[in-house]
Amino acid sequence: MRIVVARCQVDYAGRLSAHLPLATRVLMLKSDGSVLIHSDGGSYKPLNWMSPPCTVREGLSEDGQAEWLVTATKTDDTLRILIDEVLHDSSHDLGVDPGLQKDGVEKHLQELLAEHPTTLADGLTLVRREFMTAIGPVDLMCRDADGLSVAVEIKRRGEIDGVEQLTRYLELLNRDPMLTSKGPVRGIYAAQEIKPQARVLATDRGITCALVDYDALRGMDDAEHRLF
Repeated sequence: MRIVVARCQVDYAGRLSAHLPLATRVLMLKSDGSVLIHSDGGSYKPLNWMSPPCTVREGLSEDGQAEWLVTATKTDDTLRILIDEVLHDSSHDLGVDPGLQKDGVEKHLQELLAEHPTTLADGLTLVRREFMTAIGPVDLMCRDADGLSVAVEIKRRGEIDGVEQLTRYLELLNRDPMLTSKGPVRGIYAAQEIKPQARVLATDRGITCALVDYDALRGMDDAEHRLF
């Protein structure tokens, strides 16, 4: 991973356009090819990013200013970073990450819902567990009866942080034309208990909330008919 602290201006052009004026920010170039731009606030959500696969070309702009041009491989999206001053530039080999280790109940919930996705919504089918994005894995990637992609985030206790996490995943997933060919990716926030504030925020963002009955799900998991 390469980490650069720099005064920079950033312009994103693609499905949407976004502009970040000149300021000091952290630029992260990850080994998977993703590029993320962070400020010193906003928790761990990047201000802007480019998902892999993409290419990064370092050069000079027409007026001689240092410029990074990040181009998506599958689309015409571009991320143009004009660098005014570099304060820090270092590279680090992080090795192979073992991945997030979920607690027993949450992990088992994910396994059970992967086997029985229709308990979340009629007609829902599983595409993949732990669907990877540039900022982490979505618990379940599914498809509904109309063929639309559905991202499912699973928690034991549904709080605002989980809604924010799913929102970031959806922003990223909706940049992928392979997932949005039939319409935007929608989200389901599944938990045994969902706090009222989290439910209000999820509803405001178009995310469906689903209460999960862990004991009922475990009743579907008949150990006698398992091979191992």
